[in-house]
Amino acid sequence: MPLANRTHHLRPLHLRSIELRRIALPLVSPFRTSFGTETARDILLIRVRADGPNGLVEGWGECTAGNDPLYSSEYVAGCQHVIEHHLAPRLLGAGAIGGGDVSTILEPVKDHRMSKGALEAAILNAQLSANDVALADFFGSTRGRVPSGVSVGIMDSVDQLVRTVGGYLDDGYVRIKLKIEPGWDLEPVGTIRRTFGDHVPLQVDANTAYTRDDGPHLARFDQFGLLLIEQPLPEDDVTGHAIIASQVETPICLDESIVSAKAAVDAIERGACSIVNIKAGRVGGYLEALDVHDVCAARGVPVWCGGMLETGIGRAMNVALASLPNFILTGDVSASERFWARDVVTDPIRIVDGHVTVPADGGFEIDHEFLNSVTTSTVVLSDS
Repeated sequence: MPLANRTHHLRPLHLRSIELRRIALPLVSPFRTSFGTETARDILLIRVRADGPNGLVEGWGECTAGNDPLYSSEYVAGCQHVIEHHLAPRLLGAGAIGGGDVSTILEPVKDHRMSKGALEAAILNAQLSANDVALADFFGSTRGRVPSGVSVGIMDSVDQLVRTVGGYLDDGYVRIKLKIEPGWDLEPVGTIRRTFGDHVPLQVDANTAYTRDDGPHLARFDQFGLLLIEQPLPEDDVTGHAIIASQVETPICLDESIVSAKAAVDAIERGACSIVNIKAGRVGGYLEALDVHDVCAARGVPVWCGGMLETGIGRAMNVALASLPNFILTGDVSASERFWARDVVTDPIRIVDGHVTVPADGGFEIDHEFLNSVTTSTVVLSDS
């Protein structure tokens, strides 16, 4: 369904202001991938204020870009710059708009999907609030809770990894994802499989760390009965992923390569993957994420919801997204406490019996006192 058509029944808004708020949050423990190690996040949040059908409303969105341009070319400071100087002015001067109009208005600005997705999320959040529509209902949720998986970073030792995974299993997580890279792959994965048994759903994420020549090596993961191998090659090597997929029995899942519904169709039809990881920020927003979900469902390709170390704002939206019918595999919708000692929302995501509850209404309430205490800068752009 075209993006604008998803919101055509919602009354539009007239934007008054777009606030760019930077916050600093330390992670409860370092998170290491093949890209590097993060110990704290510099996070860009978006707040929009707008005139709705019944008065002033506000909405929040979260930019999923990292501190540095390692996962993608986008990074927090760059996102703030492009929003402030190129994206926000187009939206503020657009008149009456809704979430479904954002991608069209911003289309002349090339790429910058995470920046665009954050703006779309904030405007959509405000529009749904103004129209008294719950986020999960708008997405088309089919269940009240979703299973929760956890992503485990690269550790200093295998023993540390075993202790960490054991702790997450004790916490109730129903699926474990292990980050891997050359030199940290077969031994730790094999140890986890032998220690905790074949019944534990297990998958690995390479974050583009391998090459086309590594097919025989990656085929050795077949012995572990994994759910999938995620993004073994660089994001622009779709053909290489098709080659790898023909050499291994374990399903290949794409993450960084899937930047749109069109990219998903291309990868599927070329045999590069049989599973897709959907991250709203990576594809340019939740409306495009819905389209990725739909094109995958139409082709019989299951999807799951990935995480980007979000606060409770993005995390609540991810849970609502993950409650759609083709999210067949358990996603990275872990509890807020997995990453943050304290979240910026009053109702952080929690694990109960291995599942998280799909948020009602808007999905979250801002803890303004704590948010203000971790804010490092604020820029407000207005339509005047």
